[in-house]
Amino acid sequence: MTNISRNLENHFSPYKFYLVGGIAFLFLAIIIRPFAIVNAGERGVVMQFGKVQDKVLGEGLHPIMPIVTSVKRLNVRVQKNTFESDAASKDLQTITTELAVNWHIDPLKANRIFQQVGDEKLIIDGIITPAVSEVLKAATAKKTAEEVITKRTELKEEIDNNLKNRLESYGIMIDDVSLVNFSFSPEFARAIESKQIAEQEAKQAEFIAQKATQEAQADINRAKGQAEAQRLQRLTLTPDLLQKQAIEKWDGRFPTVMSGNGALPLININPSSLASENQQQ
Repeated sequence: MTNISRNLENHFSPYKFYLVGGIAFLFLAIIIRPFAIVNAGERGVVMQFGKVQDKVLGEGLHPIMPIVTSVKRLNVRVQKNTFESDAASKDLQTITTELAVNWHIDPLKANRIFQQVGDEKLIIDGIITPAVSEVLKAATAKKTAEEVITKRTELKEEIDNNLKNRLESYGIMIDDVSLVNFSFSPEFARAIESKQIAEQEAKQAEFIAQKATQEAQADINRAKGQAEAQRLQRLTLTPDLLQKQAIEKWDGRFPTVMSGNGALPLININPSSLASENQQQ
């Protein structure tokens, strides 16, 4: 039994060495990390003894020299940040504007951006925030407070273009700028409200005046129509027509009260001649 045990130990001893060696290597690899993992939506900035290299690592697993080389990961996805800034309009009204900026780091310039500016927080605080404030003030100063509202699209396009041109040299790409909200001083807000009320009242008064004018014109047209009808009626009425109409409407009875000359109203008929005509018949 002792010989068998010794033979087994001698047989498996090389495997034990390999197993122990493998575990030690794995443990050492975990500690010194001779590789770098760059996740999706990131770029790796390679530094040797703290010096930024020209090479930019893409997504995936990359072998590196431990201790000598380190990798700083930067997010190159589109990011959204909201900024709020005060600016004076052309008519010297203070306007507080809230902007939403969508931006991302140029993946090909990630190493230069990190070298010149720093990570995402330093990019936002040191580059984007002051640029947004300056571009917004310059664009707002060209318009009155009313034009800031009525020409919102034009203002947005100007801020968008100017911000892109300003930050492109840093390797920061502006995807879109949105004007989220405007707020004015309480005095100006009341002035706008009063102006809107006055405009509504003026429109209401104009509507009432137009309605009165239309009604007066309608009355004039109706009066003209009636006058024309009466004129045409006078032209068509003749004594013979009046006599005929009176006869057609007569019910065959004479009035009990007659005028002093014994004539019937509207038609002149002699009662005696009418009686003689009936006797002859």
